[in-house]
Amino acid sequence: MAITLVNPDGLPKPDVYRQLSIATGSRLVFLAGQVARDVEGRKVGEGDLAAQVEQCYLNIGTALAEIGGSFGDVAKLTIYVVDWSPDKMPLLGEGVARAGAKLGVELVKPITLLGVSALGEPDLLVEVEATAVLD
Repeated sequence: MAITLVNPDGLPKPDVYRQLSIATGSRLVFLAGQVARDVEGRKVGEGDLAAQVEQCYLNIGTALAEIGGSFGDVAKLTIYVVDWSPDKMPLLGEGVARAGAKLGVELVKPITLLGVSALGEPDLLVEVEATAVLD
């Protein structure tokens, strides 16, 4: 695998993400922000943050599979959540866990989580962008 995940000594050791990823592959992939739309562009999980997070992660897995990769090749995620507050963390975690179960991989990647006032469309609650490294 091209990605090694690390929680270094001297930094907090979170359960839900890792502080670093070390990438050794030869192809750097920047994936556009993924939202809760299926292959036909239909809304998924309207008003349901967990369902939308799940779909975003599944879309990332689908995109990477198309180029010979997988979610395991993700080096870093940036997650944008509308009107973020800490009480939404369980819903975020639920969506990630469901996607991980479907993808069959551990999804504890380095992340940056940002609260935003709105996304590109009014029904979107979350958008997730990824950087991946493939051999």
